[in-house]
Amino acid sequence: MSDEKTKRQKKNFVKLSDMAREDGQPLLHLENEDLMRLPPPLDDPAKDRPWRPIPDSAREKYECILDDTVAVNVPKPKTKEEERELVKKFLAGLDKLFLKEDNWTFLQPLVLSMEYCVKCQTCSEACHIYEASGYSELYRPTYRSEIMRRLYFKYVKHGGFLAAFEHGDIKLNWALVARLIELSYRCNLCRRCAQTCPIGVDNGLIAHELRKLFSQEMGIAAKEIHDNGSMLQLKVGSSTGMNAEVVKDNIEFIDEEISEKTGIEVHTPWDVQGADVLLIHNAGEILAWPENPGAFALILQQAGISWTMSSELAGYDSVNYGLWYDDAQFARVALKHAEAARKLKVKRIVLGECGHAHKALSVIADRILLGEDNIPRESAMTLLHEIVMSGKLKLDPSRNDFPVTLHDPCNLVRLMGVVNPQREILHKICPQFREMHPHGVDNYCCGGGSGFAIMSGNNFEDWRFHVSGRKKLEQILNAFSDCVDDPNVNKYVCAPCSNCKGQFRDIIAYYGLWEKYRIGYGGLVELIVNAMEDVKPGFIDWEWH
Repeated sequence: MSDEKTKRQKKNFVKLSDMAREDGQPLLHLENEDLMRLPPPLDDPAKDRPWRPIPDSAREKYECILDDTVAVNVPKPKTKEEERELVKKFLAGLDKLFLKEDNWTFLQPLVLSMEYCVKCQTCSEACHIYEASGYSELYRPTYRSEIMRRLYFKYVKHGGFLAAFEHGDIKLNWALVARLIELSYRCNLCRRCAQTCPIGVDNGLIAHELRKLFSQEMGIAAKEIHDNGSMLQLKVGSSTGMNAEVVKDNIEFIDEEISEKTGIEVHTPWDVQGADVLLIHNAGEILAWPENPGAFALILQQAGISWTMSSELAGYDSVNYGLWYDDAQFARVALKHAEAARKLKVKRIVLGECGHAHKALSVIADRILLGEDNIPRESAMTLLHEIVMSGKLKLDPSRNDFPVTLHDPCNLVRLMGVVNPQREILHKICPQFREMHPHGVDNYCCGGGSGFAIMSGNNFEDWRFHVSGRKKLEQILNAFSDCVDDPNVNKYVCAPCSNCKGQFRDIIAYYGLWEKYRIGYGGLVELIVNAMEDVKPGFIDWEWH
């Protein structure tokens, strides 16, 4: 271990027992000089942007006692009695996490993760947040899990003195619960730790189950993914607040724009009974990156694919924020997806460029989509690979003759194994394609995973860019190290995931990467259309970035 690493660890060391401290003070305060060093041209910590302090108004209303950052806005209890009631709710929820009747979906891996960790800390070396924070103990994957583990043996298994002796004791009070709520939202749920663990202990699952406990039992969740996310989706029909008519109007406008820009007339088909493909987008694409659904429409049309979009799903877009924090919310949304597909009698659902939508509907939904609801579901990556490699489109790679690197969305790549289709496409159509290192299933999260990309309240955005997104920022700079200082070279980060694109959009703006270094971003389908010989040159408009 280097002297510098040891020095940082000592400075930011937090004991497990500190979680129950009742002095009302945060356990950790990070400065830029504490963090992992970035490569050139961002290698001077003195030039890094300062963190914003938590507003006094937030400190008065919310529990700000974890790390001088606030993500969840946990209201401060008004009385000690209210604190005790909240602790009781926490304990009731903890019991339910370990009952088959209440948590049959993830009970077995959760119990195994509770009972078989050998504390080898292999997972810590794999965690981008732990490394980026300067190896702050609070963000070590096993820190959160060890608290949960001690509570499990003490209160669920009722181990008493013997459990305390064997597994370690932990004091349970409102301060610990409040800090644990926030700490469950300091993990991207990327599962890099679980992949690295020699015996498969899943610290990401533990963070997820804690979030679920807080949401389902205590009614506490990050506003952006609950109130403005899954609840809005179920009430209005879309996580963006758009209803079906608004979405269809937007798509009609996008078709017109794409037709004019490419020189090819594009029409999105709606509600085609028996179509081969029902395409579902993340609704955020329609508002923030309209060129993406437009590019999909053009590619499928020109490839002769029988496809459709659903008026019903125009509202119920592919987003399923319940995946990150609440199984009940997840199930409600997934069933809406299946219902719409079943009504149209489509042969398969194809998911557009949204990583968490992929995992939600293609993997986790298998637990609830049974019988006629179990409609085949496929990633757009494999369909696009089939189209590009089949020769159905005439492609000119020289149109993409600029540096391109690929970000691997965690849910799509590590957690689903869709690794090669997108990179084989890029090798075919992008002469200057270069990999990030590491890549594929060993990739690092963009830093916006598990809902972070849409969470910017108080000063959480600063933590998201400085800590959770820092390792990915390092990878991007390294991928373009041969040309990063050349202002005449446009560089493209290909991110086939709406959530990841949101993170890249924000972090590129935060550090001025486009203005200073011409680093932009976009999806995969935009690169495919940009290379199509039948399309007017210049589909990728760099000024969009």
